[in-house]
Amino acid sequence: MLNTILLQAAPTPPGGGGSSLSFILMMVAVFAIIYFMMIAPQQKKQKKINAFRDSLKNGDKVMTAGGIYGRIREVKDNYVLLEIDSNVTIKIDKNSIYQSMEDVATK
Repeated sequence: MLNTILLQAAPTPPGGGGSSLSFILMMVAVFAIIYFMMIAPQQKKQKKINAFRDSLKNGDKVMTAGGIYGRIREVKDNYVLLEIDSNVTIKIDKNSIYQSMEDVATK
């Protein structure tokens, strides 16, 4: 059965190995385009977000990913205590801090 399939395969013309090389080059080019158009900008954006979250300090006005506005009262490694009203403090994950409200006020 395998011999029949191999015998029916079309013979490659002399110098026909170039088509596999062009296919490899095309795939490398496609990957490079995807990397520079999608992956690299996303990594740059994520580094900027991580730097922002690492720079959080007490008293900063922020907004969470859920849309809660508040002022940071305490910053720990993985979470922050966010005061959303007088005598109302919630504990939220540091990764859910979306943006600083000082940045929004200047726009």
